[in-house]
Amino acid sequence: MRAVEKIEIKLRDAFSPTYLEVNDQSHMHAGHAGAPEGGESHFNVVIVSASFEGMSRVARQRMIHQALKEDLASYIHALSLDVKSPAEI
Repeated sequence: MRAVEKIEIKLRDAFSPTYLEVNDQSHMHAGHAGAPEGGESHFNVVIVSASFEGMSRVARQRMIHQALKEDLASYIHALSLDVKSPAEI
């Protein structure tokens, strides 16, 4: 299973998003420190979920990091996040 699929499954299970987009941006970081051969290390996530309603940006990001804790400790080198509630779109 590809890394994008693993991330999508974990985020769908944790937050039941109304919108989720996970992009592998590893190709843009090839040759940089921490960028392994073959990519699958740098990701951008756009997620919209009612789970984030009334929460600060930092609290939302902490929730995402908790859901992806094992992945962040292994193969995810960089993760950029755009996290919103449905009221914000």
